[in-house]
Amino acid sequence: QVQLVETGGGLVQAGDSLSLSCAASGRTFSINSMGWFRQAPGKDREFVAAISWSGGNTYYANSVKGRFTISRDNAKNRVYLQMNSLKPDDTAVYYCALRNEYGLGVAPYEYDYWGQGTQVTVFS
Repeated sequence: QVQLVETGGGLVQAGDSLSLSCAASGRTFSINSMGWFRQAPGKDREFVAAISWSGGNTYYANSVKGRFTISRDNAKNRVYLQMNSLKPDDTAVYYCALRNEYGLGVAPYEYDYWGQGTQVTVFS
């Protein structure tokens, strides 16, 4: 089993920045890709960003491209999401996910493990 724990959520004003962190523990396989998703009330869970095992490949949803940056530190078993220029539309519960595959995934079903989520609220 793999456990994922997200931290760093909070309440911020539009235009501010926030950094999320996800710590992985347990039977993390050597090769995996990681992703961030979010879910707003009454909406489906949506893809935000993904990163390959090496960190050399990343992919972003159009809605966050240029504002969010995903990164990872394999020595610490952590993945991060730096969120800048936050907007009220970014308000959601943010989830970290792990995929036991080399390639990036953009759909929730492509991921094998999920964290419990952390709330991000952006007010105008």
